[in-house]
Amino acid sequence: MEFITKDLSDYCENSTSPESEILSQLNRETHLKVVSPRMLSGHLQGRFLSLISKLQQPKLIVEIGTYTGYSALCLAEGLHQDGKLISIDVNEETSAFARSFIEKTDYTDKIELVLGDAKNYIPTIEESIDLVFIDADKKNYLNYYHLVIDQLNQGGLIIADNVLWSGKITMPETDMDKETFALHQFNQFVQQDDRVENLLLPIRDGLMVVRKK
Repeated sequence: MEFITKDLSDYCENSTSPESEILSQLNRETHLKVVSPRMLSGHLQGRFLSLISKLQQPKLIVEIGTYTGYSALCLAEGLHQDGKLISIDVNEETSAFARSFIEKTDYTDKIELVLGDAKNYIPTIEESIDLVFIDADKKNYLNYYHLVIDQLNQGGLIIADNVLWSGKITMPETDMDKETFALHQFNQFVQQDDRVENLLLPIRDGLMVVRKK
């Protein structure tokens, strides 16, 4: 669901710093060759992720859900000079697609692609985390949140995508499907978690931005 008209969306993109040529190519190739290209972060959201990362200059970013690598490349733009990004996904095909583009960039040594279940992999991460981007299976958003919150540094960020779920998030709970209800539970938990401050932004399909106090 688009929350603003296409004309306004185009105006916002045209009034935003452009994506790089490799991101533009990745955007095109995803739409041509990969199932569900709507899952791509895209220009506007990608520039938002890049800006947040550049402001924070994280030493460790954990991304849950790689898809074709667009968001990973955007987030990597702000990494500390000694930083790294770990991106976890269960889909072998899209992860290989992401790798083929990441290897064309200067971030190939800074981005580690992990093929596997994030619920199993995250507990093996020993370093503290500065930034987490959640964009994977919706029913596990709250599980991912619980897994990373204690390892997140003070002032660290969690950004969760799709939290408005095409507008279905405003339906009565009795009418929600399982994915919508899971996202609703996630939003409610974050809102009530006194360890954090949060802001839900209606960018594309909704971004929940969480800062650990």
